[in-house]
Amino acid sequence: MNQKTRVSVVIPFYNCPYVHLAVESVLAQSYTDIELIVVDDGSTLHMEKLEAYMSRIVYVRKTNGGTGSALNRGIEVASGAYFAWLSADDLFHPDKIRRQIEAIRATGTSFNHTAYYYINELGERFSEIIRMPAYSRPAFIETMMSGCPVNGSSVLFDMKILSTVGRFNEHLLYTQDYDMWLRTLPHYEWSYIEEPLLDYRVHNEMGSVLHREAQAREIAMVQFMHKSNLTQLLRKERRN
Repeated sequence: MNQKTRVSVVIPFYNCPYVHLAVESVLAQSYTDIELIVVDDGSTLHMEKLEAYMSRIVYVRKTNGGTGSALNRGIEVASGAYFAWLSADDLFHPDKIRRQIEAIRATGTSFNHTAYYYINELGERFSEIIRMPAYSRPAFIETMMSGCPVNGSSVLFDMKILSTVGRFNEHLLYTQDYDMWLRTLPHYEWSYIEEPLLDYRVHNEMGSVLHREAQAREIAMVQFMHKSNLTQLLRKERRN
């Protein structure tokens, strides 16, 4: 085990009843050089679900500040060369990290994401594979300008990216991931795995359900912030 191959997986946790299942899905990875960091963002519920795992995780507790601040706190204590994020209600498939490390090395890219399934409160899959459309870079840039098909829990990237684009924007409550991806896109090549390697849980208590209108407003703001840079990037890619 060494820092050049280590993957730091950060789970932001706030009152999520599924957090122990997320932790187990990371501990069950076939890739073994993993540091699992659980950032408790001021939870008042379900902390007992982590007690059995304390010897196998890095546990950090902080005052409540939102997902972006929890991710950044995890990054601060991380020792790995790569970063992966897992929402506390989602599940990695057993080979996810291994497949992504292999993909990044094979393609020479710095950022990878994957297809996934929807699951319900009981962990039952209820969707076909959720995949990206045709994956050319210009088409992907166009897609990202109009919405975010990249699931945050599917992402793995080189920590060096953060030196270029900075950490997650803590002022964004719902789109800190979308903003980060749009900041990253002009600077780094991405790769994609069409095989689903994540179960994304859909339930009535998830933020995108409880705060749908506020999220929509924030999405529009983030798109406006990045429109000029992405328009220039798209023109450049089309000329190549």
